Amino acid sequence: MSDPDQSVLARELAYHEKLYSGFAQSHFARPAVRALRAHMVQRILHLTGAGRDSRVLSLGCGIGDTELLLAPHVGEVVGLDLSPSAIRQAREDARRLGIGNARFEQGTRAAGRFDVVIAIFFLHHLPDDELAGLPGRVRDLLTPAGVFYSLDPSRARLSGKVGRLLIPGMMKRYQTPDERELEPAATAAIFRRAGFEAQVKIYDFASSPLAGLFPGWRTGYRGMRMLDNWILRTPLRAVGSNFELVVRRVE
Repeated sequence: MSDPDQSVLARELAYHEKLYSGFAQSHFARPAVRALRAHMVQRILHLTGAGRDSRVLSLGCGIGDTELLLAPHVGEVVGLDLSPSAIRQAREDARRLGIGNARFEQGTRAAGRFDVVIAIFFLHHLPDDELAGLPGRVRDLLTPAGVFYSLDPSRARLSGKVGRLLIPGMMKRYQTPDERELEPAATAAIFRRAGFEAQVKIYDFASSPLAGLFPGWRTGYRGMRMLDNWILRTPLRAVGSNFELVVRRVE
């Protein structure tokens, strides 16, 4: 990793250590955010085919709020994150909930191969060199029939443009200094050049931003999610908020 990338890594780690010192735990536990995470889990299960016997690796797992919701549906979940605070919280929550098939490790490496590798709001934090090298890392982690799934903010998202105009202070609160929105087609192309099959799907239009702005409003989130399901069948999906990648090896 180059020196600039090391600097990015240090800033990202400092930001997330602060985030996971209390704010994330309370924010991610709010009803609308929990409903959003539950929806993500259903998308992961649907798009990857993960099931009771699947071994799943999560890159950049944070405090494990998505992973602990996923664990009852799969054989094993392993979460990786650089933040010591995040890993401590994830382990504590797994113990408190009695979830024995979820394991959380500080670092960037995991042993063995996995049926599914997920990266939830992770790729857009990676420096360009790290993102370019990710397909090789994913190839080494996946079983031959394995699937990689990611969810990240789209550079074309209308919600981001509106947010930066109307609530710039709040937008900065939820962003690290080095993260950026990603161009969906260009991100998929990184994997295709490495010999993968990659599909792009638009995840939502406004439901995720609504959950972030009004984390206690579960009914509002669910209503907007239903509206999103309709909006994503119209041309407005081109300016949707977040996009999914579903990546498979080409044999």
